[in-house]
Amino acid sequence: MAFLAQLSALTDELVDAVASIPENQSQKRQACRESTLRSLRYHNFLRTNEFDVQDRLVGLEERFRVTGREALADAFRKRLDIFRPYHDKWTPDLLHFLLELSDKPAQKSKLSDLQPLIKPVEEPPPKLTWQDIAREDGWHKDKALWRTIDYAPSSGDEDDDDAQSEVSAASSSTAPSSPDRYRRTAHDLIVEPVDGELLLKQAEDSQAWRTATRPIDGEGQAKKTPISSLQLLREVLFMLGGQDTTLFDSRCDPVTDYQLVDVSWPTHNALVTSFAECGRKLAPLRSFARRKEHVPLLQVFQDSLQKALRSFDQELATIQARFVSLQQDTVVSLIGILAELGPSLAPLYVLSSIVRRLEEKRNTHAFQYLEFLFDAVGTAQLEGSQQTYKLLGSVFFDCFQVYLEPIRLWMEEGRLLAGDRAFFVSESSTKLPLHQIWKSQYHLLRAPDGTLHAPRFLQPAIHRIFATGKSIVVLKHLKRHESVLSQRNRNEPKMDFATVCPDDLEFAPFSELFSGAFNAWIQSKHHTASATLRGLLFNSYGLSQGLDALEHIYLMSDGSRSDAFASAIFRHLDSFSASWKDRFTLTEIAQEAFAVCVDSFRLSADVDPRGVSHSAVASRGSVRLSLPAIRLNYRLNWPVRIIVPEEAIQGYRTISTFLLQIRRAMYVLKHPFLSFHLRGVTIADDSACYFLLRTKLLWFCSTMMTYLTALVLMPNTARLRQGLRDAADVDDMVTAHSAFISRIIHESCHGPKLQPIRECMLDILDLALKAEDTHQVEMARRAEEEQESSRLSIMSSPYKPINKKGRGPLRRRRKEDEPDDEVDLDLEAVMKNSTTASDKPCVSAMRDLHSDLERNLRFIAGGLRGVARASRDEASGKWDMLAEMLEVGIREER
Repeated sequence: MAFLAQLSALTDELVDAVASIPENQSQKRQACRESTLRSLRYHNFLRTNEFDVQDRLVGLEERFRVTGREALADAFRKRLDIFRPYHDKWTPDLLHFLLELSDKPAQKSKLSDLQPLIKPVEEPPPKLTWQDIAREDGWHKDKALWRTIDYAPSSGDEDDDDAQSEVSAASSSTAPSSPDRYRRTAHDLIVEPVDGELLLKQAEDSQAWRTATRPIDGEGQAKKTPISSLQLLREVLFMLGGQDTTLFDSRCDPVTDYQLVDVSWPTHNALVTSFAECGRKLAPLRSFARRKEHVPLLQVFQDSLQKALRSFDQELATIQARFVSLQQDTVVSLIGILAELGPSLAPLYVLSSIVRRLEEKRNTHAFQYLEFLFDAVGTAQLEGSQQTYKLLGSVFFDCFQVYLEPIRLWMEEGRLLAGDRAFFVSESSTKLPLHQIWKSQYHLLRAPDGTLHAPRFLQPAIHRIFATGKSIVVLKHLKRHESVLSQRNRNEPKMDFATVCPDDLEFAPFSELFSGAFNAWIQSKHHTASATLRGLLFNSYGLSQGLDALEHIYLMSDGSRSDAFASAIFRHLDSFSASWKDRFTLTEIAQEAFAVCVDSFRLSADVDPRGVSHSAVASRGSVRLSLPAIRLNYRLNWPVRIIVPEEAIQGYRTISTFLLQIRRAMYVLKHPFLSFHLRGVTIADDSACYFLLRTKLLWFCSTMMTYLTALVLMPNTARLRQGLRDAADVDDMVTAHSAFISRIIHESCHGPKLQPIRECMLDILDLALKAEDTHQVEMARRAEEEQESSRLSIMSSPYKPINKKGRGPLRRRRKEDEPDDEVDLDLEAVMKNSTTASDKPCVSAMRDLHSDLERNLRFIAGGLRGVARASRDEASGKWDMLAEMLEVGIREER
């Protein structure tokens, strides 16, 4: 409403300013106002395309130049550049409006029209001088003002007049009011010595050898220009200093036109070549130091090289000073100078080789020279070159300080520098859920060959650096990072050469000294962040309580609660009810069963749609079809989900499904699906085969449950709790929990190596369901035969049958809360699905099932033995124990 009111007011002003309709014509004025307001409110025009406007302006400038109006084009471009800093959202509309108003600007525009717009340049007022002040005040005529008073006794009037005239002349020529007139120039600074021409002649004579004409020998060949040792020394020092010389070209190769006096050419050539080799080694170093770099890590390397070269140049200057003005005879030894410069050149040679290696490799990482420096420092220490060791060590730590900055920022604040390609941590561009921050938000950069994008000497500590930064990020999301920031830089050790490599540890390996110092530096930041986050996970976000809940729900640590949950599901399966597929029913069953030991509002259940496509009869008859589809979900706090990710929950569900399958077989064996009370039906002698099979199956299920509970779950759970308490950081906690899941998966025979053995175990569990169905169907068949025989005998009897309690149609024992029609339907479904629905006798079916059981037991025991012997896995001992437990039943049967 405020916008409409403002628009109406502006529309009234627009109509008054443009239409100028008299107030007495209210009807016409109102119609114009309504039409204008409607056009403004319902216009469908888009904003001006600023790129199109820019193209039109550029095209207009080009048109000016094509038509030969260069001055107009330059003025147009100048004003566009002046207007650019004042750009806002309305600038394109304004420029577009001006372009629409223009009419043939290339023909009609005049440059002279801009003159009225140019502000005239105001000339500055004249400078105020002492003459102007004297003239205005009137004391320029007062000659006594400038008189110098002589207080000597012999002074007289004539002397005063002379002094006054001299002072007046001096004041007129050196007055401070005219400094520009009497400013000192360069000519005033020229010092002309008395024997200047003689000195110039001496300088020219000393440098005449550079331009001297080479003499010709008798054969017409040009001779070498003779030079002295002092001249060669000066040229060598200039060449080593990186300056142009006469005796060496730009590539530091010696010029062959010159030769030392009284020295043979081979000797001269060998001596000059040795100095040229020194210059060639230093040339890449000086070239790299002069290069312009934008990466901070390379800039600090350049600065360190410049410092080393500056120190070397100072040493060269000191040597030159000894030979600048010789007052007495001095022996010039070129070999001695080379030996004197040797210790200073050695570290520069190493630095030069590092620079060459960097330039030879393409697309090298900025931190790679740190690896070369680290190796060079260790090599210099092994060679016993202390000067090289100290210089290279100082250069390494100076450069390493810059590389430490992103590491320090990451470990203290959990931040990454924008555009930093030298650091080994990268952040995902997508926003992830909080529980995935630790695993997926940040990544370690790796090269195509899989190596870490970091210096080799740092790789042992990379994961601790990475974990510390992620801990800070998590603490920031938890709003608990203030305590870590308060301890920043409090106990941080120094990382310089004097601290890391003191003189009393000169024989200790450099790599060990650096590793110890860097580990201490990391520990000063790693311990605080990790300890804070670990304490929050245990004390504030219920890590221990969450693990307890997972053990109750998935590992079935509380047998009574697990039986309550499993029995309710089994009853639905046995009654062929589809309610077990309903996630709301499953959630209600789970919450009621585990309400005592977990937070029920966090617990839910659902069913995998792929596991409910089978019929109710098929789902009831196999542990493979229905039970794996049941999925229990327990919602943990998001910080706890860092330790227990979704992959670990899948491992928990695998163990839970296996335990549920074993409980299903035990439930069927201990609670027979069909139980009849038959009057006059006697159990045949071959029923002993059934009871033997049933006992054997119960023994197998009990053995597997004992193995899983006592040898797999309990020891590994205790080991997990101890590992979480001993973990140094969250990464160690994640590793401990991941190792726990891996151990229980492998030890429970769910690894990829034991897949055939696991399938055999499930076959045995299915045998339990088949054996019970076969037995109950056989009992039903016998009862039906007995009932039919009784009916026929009654019909042939002359007496009237007497209905007695217990007679009637065949039924199974029903539960108190189960209707009769469901019992009959269940029995019919079992008989229809039973393997004995054919003409095969029950005894044969039982023997076949018993044979399958024996065969599977032998396969499982033998397979476990073989895998345990062939494997070095930690679980091989557990597999061997399980095989021994199962072999007991096989030996007893023999």
